[in-house]
Amino acid sequence: MLLVDAQGHGLISAKIASTVHDTFHALMLVELDRYGKTTPGFLKKSICGLRSPVTARNALGRDPNDSAREIATMLYGEMRPEGLFRFVNFGHPPPLVFSNEFGKFMEIGQARMVQFPPLGLEIPEDHPDRNKYFSISLRKRQVNSSDVAEITLMSPGDVLFLYTDGVYDGNDDEERSQLERVMRNHKDRPAREVCNALLDYAVTRDERLQQIGEADVIDDKTVFVIKRR
Repeated sequence: MLLVDAQGHGLISAKIASTVHDTFHALMLVELDRYGKTTPGFLKKSICGLRSPVTARNALGRDPNDSAREIATMLYGEMRPEGLFRFVNFGHPPPLVFSNEFGKFMEIGQARMVQFPPLGLEIPEDHPDRNKYFSISLRKRQVNSSDVAEITLMSPGDVLFLYTDGVYDGNDDEERSQLERVMRNHKDRPAREVCNALLDYAVTRDERLQQIGEADVIDDKTVFVIKRR
């Protein structure tokens, strides 16, 4: 599964999103055709090819003196039948795991939540095309399999919750508690209904933001829910 959230809502943002999608789609087809499954090398090839934000800016004639920096966050993961979720995170809000047994989001150790800056913010220092692209600073090396994080859905009814920052920015404790309440109230429902309930809550929150004059913080929303049977 792939979640991408491009900053802004203009032409470059649309180009960024489509470039990420097309890159993953093309590389996934090659990988499946060659091996019948994804291999550890797939992730490295994909990330090496995802220079999309800077590529989009350059392709659309970005002025090198322009300080604007459109970026994108990305989370790509693969779920195993036994409940193991392996993923790589580039600036995206971290996954949440809701425990059906305890009725709350479980704390996940930071050591298991490897995170890199958003796409386009850094180009690896060892990338062969490094000089062709704009970048704020150098990353010492490209991504490899040691940078893949893992979390596990332990018990039946546990829920993996993926989202964009239009739903939750990953930092607000009060907002996390509200989402936890929604999850607790719907934890016995099918995954689709859990997903819809979370989106309904996010839309209701936007209505409150509009009423208090904070409509500028409202953003696009994506929710992805996986529930272990």
